Order: sequence, then C-alpha cells, then structure tokens
Amino acid sequence: MEFALDARTEELRGQLLAFMDEVIYPAEPVFAEQAASVADPWARPPVLAELKAEARSRGLWNLFLPRSLDEAAQYGAGLTTLQYAPLAEITGRSPALAPEALNCAAPDTGNMEILAQFGTPEQRKEWLVPLLAGEIRSAFCMTEPDVASSDAANVALRIDREGDELALSGRKWWSTGALSPDCRLLVVLGVTDADADRYRRHSMVLVPRDTRGVTVLRGQSVFGYRDGPHGGHAEVRFDDVRVPTSNILLGPGEGFRIAQERLGGGRVHHCMRALGAAERALEMTCRRASERVAWGRPLAAQGVIQEWIADARIRIEMARLLVLKTAWLLDTVGNRAARVEVAAIKVAVPEVASWVLDRAIQVHGGAGVSQDFPLAQMWAQLRTLHLADGPDEVHRMTIARAELRRHADSR
Repeated sequence: MEFALDARTEELRGQLLAFMDEVIYPAEPVFAEQAASVADPWARPPVLAELKAEARSRGLWNLFLPRSLDEAAQYGAGLTTLQYAPLAEITGRSPALAPEALNCAAPDTGNMEILAQFGTPEQRKEWLVPLLAGEIRSAFCMTEPDVASSDAANVALRIDREGDELALSGRKWWSTGALSPDCRLLVVLGVTDADADRYRRHSMVLVPRDTRGVTVLRGQSVFGYRDGPHGGHAEVRFDDVRVPTSNILLGPGEGFRIAQERLGGGRVHHCMRALGAAERALEMTCRRASERVAWGRPLAAQGVIQEWIADARIRIEMARLLVLKTAWLLDTVGNRAARVEVAAIKVAVPEVASWVLDRAIQVHGGAGVSQDFPLAQMWAQLRTLHLADGPDEVHRMTIARAELRRHADSR
C-alpha cells in the first residue's frame, strides 16, 4: 500500500500551490469588488479571464480530464481520478475562483466527461472542443420542481420523437450553469419511453441554450448567496423545444447509465474540493484562536478549542483517505463496482466539512458570519452538498442495502 503521491501529481501539486499563492488568493478581493459592481449578477467578473489565461500558460488546464479519453493529450493533463483528487482539494480552498480558473468547474467537468465518453464525433466537435478550450460553458438539467427528484426515476420532462426531431416539454430547476452568459449548451434528462423499465425510461439530450422554447424563468440563490462559481442555478421551462434526433446522447433509454457515469467521478471532485475548504477553515481557526485573547489568555489555550482543532484534523484525515480509496477504485474497477464507496464519501465528506466550517465560524464569532471572511459563503456552498448529487439519506440507503445484501448472500 503506497500513500505517497506519484511524481507527476507531486509536480502539478507544487505548481498549483504556487498558483494559488501567487495568483488566486490575491485575486479574491478583486473578484469580490468586481462581482459587486457588474450589471449582470450572473456574469463572471473580468478578473476570471485573467486567471484562466495565467492558468493555461502554466499548464494548469483541464486537469480533471481522464487519461483514457482521446482529448486528454490535446486539451488536458491526462490524469487518473486518483492523481486529480489531491489537486481538486487544493482548488477547493478558493471555490469561487480556482476551479473555474483551471476549467475544472462543475457542471462543465461532468458534461465534458460524458461528451468525451459517449458523444459522437459530431457532438464532440460541436460541444466538447469549445468546452475544453474554455470558449463556452454548459448546464446540467436533471432536477425538477414538481417531483421528488431524490428518486431520479421520478424525472418527468417529456421527450417525444416526432419524425427527425425530438420535442421536449417540462420544467427543470437547480439547473447549474444555465444563468451564465457564456452558457451555450443544456444537457437535459427526460422521459423518452414511459412504458419501459424504470431505468430505461430516460434519455439524455443535448439542447443548444438559444433553442426556441427554452426559457430561463429565474435564478435561484443559496442561503441568499448568488452561487456564481457554477454559473448560477436556474429554473428553466421547455415549451415544445425541438432539436434533431441526432442530439440524443448514446441512445434512447441510456439516460440513467450516463447519469451514473457522470456523477461517480464528479462526487470525488466535489468531495475533495470540500476537504480543501475544510483545510482552509481549520487553518483560519488556528490563526484566529492564537491571535484572539479572552479572559486573559488566547482562545487556543481553551480546552474546548483544542478539542475542536484535534477533532477537525482527525475527521479531515479519515475523510480524505476514504475519498482517495474511492478515486482508486473508480480508476481500477469502475463506477458500478465502486458505487458503495461513492455513496459513502458523499455522506461522510459533507458532514466533516460542514462540521469544521461550523467550528471555524464559531471561533471567529461575529466575523465568521460576515462578508469580511470567506467562511459563511463556504459554509453555504458546503451545506448544499448534503443535497446535491443525491441527498444523504439516499446514499445511506444505498450503503445499507449493499451491506444487508452482502450478509444475506453469506447466509
């Protein structure tokens, strides 16, 4: 069992840490100032274009793209999931800037992965190439307001075939990325055969953002924050939206398969970024506790503060090991065989990260919930991970059923 990073990952890690110190952290106040002054609340501040150019010049671009995909050699570093995981953690220390600066932000990463894995040559040329180049952005449209989307089989948007066209009708919300002015593509999950098996009813369709009948109804905030790092979350209506049948991804009835492939690696990305946020929060906790004096001695001398710091380190380390094991499994045995571990990290990491952020806010007092520190916004983003890509309860159910089945089989 080898815990050391390989030479390539260690090299990129050093470059990325330098990029964070030299470029990303100094840009955070600039980003905040520009974001407060732009006319379009969902537009990305101009500083991001500068960050992207600098990241690309340093070779820190599309790091998420798996080595096995054809486009990796031309457009990215061609890393495995296990190699990318510690790099994703570093970007999570500045979630509003770093992932997008490296063209490694959701939902584009997942959309690029499924286009690379399942797209036709024509689909890849039209959509994947400009996404990899950072020329456009995309959105993922799965969750719906009228059904309990924690059970994905409930997804009800209709996709009817009419000759050489597909007609889409329905509503989506929490459509991440749809509000970005640079969004050009919507990846939409809907029902193509209501009478088929529950896992063969749905298909994934590529819908150009400017197609007639697509209406972005509103943007949705997260605890009052504009969740800008992902191009916002939108409620979108599809009124008899027509696209060619060639826009279906992989084939009719393949929607669930594609979604599972998309979410497996994406959950590793989310979890490692969350651990990066937790690491930064723990560092801030230690600094604040050492600097602030109450009742004649630093907060760091208080037993309860020391207990929080110790527990934070223990929890982060345990969670990181579980995520890295899951990344290794995804590389070696694939999403299906690693589904229990994927579910486990999706439960464990948001709990750990939210706990660490909550204690960091407590140590900072009133400053912790203010705009003067990044903790409150980071906490708000992390809280969504208890729901995004499946709520905690569904993942616990997956784990429990697998465990019960294993024991039943042994009997």
